[in-house]
Amino acid sequence: MISQQSLSQQIALLERMLGAKLFDRDTRGTSLTAVGVLFLPEARAVLERADEAIDVVARAVRGEVGSLRLAFLATTTNYLLPPVVRAVRQRLPGIRLTTEETTIAPLVEGVLKGRYDVAFTRPPLVAGLETRTLISEPVCAVLPEEHPLAGRSELTLGELAGERWVLTPRSSWEPWHQAFDHSFRTAGFTPDVVQRDTSVQGLLGLVAAGVGITRLARSASSLRRTGVVFVPLTGEFVPTEMVWLSGDTSPALRGLLDVVTELAASTDLTESG
Repeated sequence: MISQQSLSQQIALLERMLGAKLFDRDTRGTSLTAVGVLFLPEARAVLERADEAIDVVARAVRGEVGSLRLAFLATTTNYLLPPVVRAVRQRLPGIRLTTEETTIAPLVEGVLKGRYDVAFTRPPLVAGLETRTLISEPVCAVLPEEHPLAGRSELTLGELAGERWVLTPRSSWEPWHQAFDHSFRTAGFTPDVVQRDTSVQGLLGLVAAGVGITRLARSASSLRRTGVVFVPLTGEFVPTEMVWLSGDTSPALRGLLDVVTELAASTDLTESG
């Protein structure tokens, strides 16, 4: 509550700042001058804008407004981008999203250098990033439809030792290929790699053409419906992770992380795209 004396002092100060009289005061009371009549709606508008600014700041602190740049590994875009963007738009309509599909090396570099706020990808990655697992799904052998093993419900990696393989180039992401090497060594063989392709779509095309076989996450089956068969590999699973720069405490980022984590807990993201 502002006292009458304090209010009068503030009005007098405002009149001195403006160099104009806002009120006429006489024995009958106080009324606005012509200048005061003009000033009143402007003052009200300023107060309204101040209230709006305070509300924007409060929403920003709660992570309800802002902008975020999302990167999706090419193999996750098809099934993950639609539900993630849909959920964030519904739950956090004040967050402006931009999305980009990319390959693993520029994705990791982009997060580390601040070009992307959040990325959706697969491990292993590198130091300096925080991760949260959203999905774990089977790894499958991808075979041509006419392959003798195409009718199996499950295969071990060792059963594929004599096959010709098509894989991504080692230069695409060395940490992945080190993990692949370990899997093949554990299965007791070194794969006969007859061709390499940088994209999952390219690998699937090579398998459909009978050039060789490959191994991919089951969700990659959404990228090609004919010419290939996905057979789960016994005991092999791969996670999809949400990745961001260590130490990033942006409220908008935290809001998105919470929304996507809740989405992953309640939805099969590999089936919801």
